[in-house]
Amino acid sequence: MPVVPSLLAVFAHPDDESLLAGGVLAQHAAAGARTAVVTATWAPHSRRAPELANALAVLGAGTPRLLGYNDARNPEAAPGRPRLVDAPLDEAIGRLVAHIRDFRPDIVVGHDALGQLTGHPDHVRTHQITLLAVEAAGLAHLHPQAGPPWQPAALYAATHPESGVGLLRPLLEGAGKSVLAVPDAYVTTSVDVTSWADVKWRAILAHRGEVARERSLPGILTRLPEAGRTQIIQTEHFTRLTPGPTKGDPAKLAI
Repeated sequence: MPVVPSLLAVFAHPDDESLLAGGVLAQHAAAGARTAVVTATWAPHSRRAPELANALAVLGAGTPRLLGYNDARNPEAAPGRPRLVDAPLDEAIGRLVAHIRDFRPDIVVGHDALGQLTGHPDHVRTHQITLLAVEAAGLAHLHPQAGPPWQPAALYAATHPESGVGLLRPLLEGAGKSVLAVPDAYVTTSVDVTSWADVKWRAILAHRGEVARERSLPGILTRLPEAGRTQIIQTEHFTRLTPGPTKGDPAKLAI
C-alpha cells in the first residue's frame, strides 16, 4: 500500500485552511498521513483560535500552529503585535521555517500569488513568506536557530482557475468583493473532494464567527442551498510551484 505524503498547510487566517484545502487535508489525514496547519495571523488567545482548533479537529489536522501576527484589516486579531504585512520579512520567514523543520512535511500547501480570489493583503504576504520559507528550510545556514534543515518535496498553491470560479463570482461580486482567478493553464492539480465535502463543510462551520458575518465566504456559503454549496466546495485546485527532488518524486497531492 503506497505511503501517503505528509501535508503542512500554511494560510493567512483561521478558516482559509477549511475553505481552500479542507478536502485534501481530510483526505490525507483519513489515509494515515500526518497533516498540520500553520496560520499566520490571529493570536493563540484570540476569539478565533478555539474555532480554528475545532476546525482542525474535524479535519484531522492536529492542533493550531499560530504565527501570531495581526490581521491587516482587523486589529483585534493580535493586539500589540505587528500586522503580518508590516512584520520584518526575515522574522516571519524564520517563524515559518521553525514549523516546517519541526513538522518535516513532504508537501507544503499555501496561498497563490493573487491572494485567493479577493486579493487580501495577508494572503499575498503569506504566499511570499511561504515561498521563501520552503526554500530556506532546507538550507542549514539559514535560520540555524529554527532546527535541523528539512526540505519539503513539493510546494503547491491553492488557487481558482477562471473556468472554475462559477457560482463564486456573482456571490463575491454581490458582496462587493473582487474576483481574481488564474488562467486555467496555471492549474496543475485539481482534486475532487466530493467524498469529503461533508467533513469540509463541518470544518467551515466550526468558524462560527465568520459564518455569522454576512460578507464573509463562510457566511455567504451558509445562505446557499446545499446543492449550490457542494458544487462550490467539491473541487480544490492547486498549482505546483517547486519541482521537488530531482531523483524520483513520490510526493503527489492527490491520492
